[in-house]
Amino acid sequence: RGKVERVLDARLAEAGQMVSSLLSDQRIDLNTIAVAATGAAKTDGILETDYSHKLSCQIWSLNGALVGSSGSAPQGKLTDRDTGFSTNVIDGEKWRVYSVVNEALGMRIMVGDSYKVRDRLVEDVTRGLALPALLVLPIMAVLILVSVQRGLAPLERLASALSQRPAEDLSPVSVAPLPREIKPMGDALNGLFSRVTVMRDREKSFTSFAAHELKTPLAAIKTQAQVAAMAPDKDTRLRALDQIQHGVGRADRMVRQLLALASLDSDDALDESKGQVAKIIQAVASDLARTAAEKQVAIGFTDHSEAVMRTHAVLLSVAVRNVVENAIHASPVGASVDISLTNESGRCHISVHDMGPGIPAEEIPRISARFYRGKGAKEGGSGLGLSIVAAALERLGGDISFQRHPEGGETVTLMIPVG
Repeated sequence: RGKVERVLDARLAEAGQMVSSLLSDQRIDLNTIAVAATGAAKTDGILETDYSHKLSCQIWSLNGALVGSSGSAPQGKLTDRDTGFSTNVIDGEKWRVYSVVNEALGMRIMVGDSYKVRDRLVEDVTRGLALPALLVLPIMAVLILVSVQRGLAPLERLASALSQRPAEDLSPVSVAPLPREIKPMGDALNGLFSRVTVMRDREKSFTSFAAHELKTPLAAIKTQAQVAAMAPDKDTRLRALDQIQHGVGRADRMVRQLLALASLDSDDALDESKGQVAKIIQAVASDLARTAAEKQVAIGFTDHSEAVMRTHAVLLSVAVRNVVENAIHASPVGASVDISLTNESGRCHISVHDMGPGIPAEEIPRISARFYRGKGAKEGGSGLGLSIVAAALERLGGDISFQRHPEGGETVTLMIPVG
């Protein structure tokens, strides 16, 4: 309705301005001009009616005398307002009027139409617009519903297929039939399945390995405990107790490694506190001094760094401990394990050199794999040490390298970014 009202007001103003311009031509009769004004209003195609014949026009002099009017104009004055739009009630009928003053000729032009005509026009326009809308809107609603159902059908099939899957089925879903807008969700779902599959397989191998590897030392401990209990002499009992101690140490190391690996694999937050690299290495060497002494292996540490370097204390301690433990176990009796620290371009280099048999070049690509034992590995190893180191370095953003030492043995170097 508002739009129709604005169009009708514009036509009133146009008719008033036209009459004002025609008044300048004094050869035209004033009543003729007033009648001509009623034909000035067209509806720009909004509605073809006889609206243009329903306008009324009055021409008044500025001293208040009626100069001319159209036949449809009322007897009374259309408006008392000098210029602009106004709404008035004349002889009980409501009118919309536009007035304009021609100062040069001393004339006031008034053009108006009855709200009775306006209301009928609005009703006609509303009816003309509503009927097509009533026919089109249901069709559009059906088309939209069908389009949405067709667009979501692949998603519904995907949801149905996933709901019917057994829990152990983590195979990728087919994204080919999915619409382009939904394909990223299918790709993300497949990525999630892939990560869950990796974690599940890792947990399975972890559990089966832990059960198998812990069974051996526990069985040995039990056997040696029975031997010690039934030992006929002191020497036999002492040998049995020594084997028990050895089995407990092996089981203790394996449990610690399994717990460390599980902690690194989980998304649980580790202690984020940082420590000085040199002090962390010294603490690890001190903790492993007893283990080294049992093999008569000496641990040496040399700090060649020229600045105090700090990094994640827990992760670095885990990485260095496992490298040094491996070096101790690989070294022969009476050998030494040498640790050196240097800094290069914002990274600390921690090198651990042992006098063991070394790592064959063909095994280095696999040496950090979980549960992998090299051909020359000594009995009792779990194959977890270097995999723990690799997991810790991944979190630290570091690297590891292996190199045969010219004097024999292996040198393992950890390269870690520091602050």
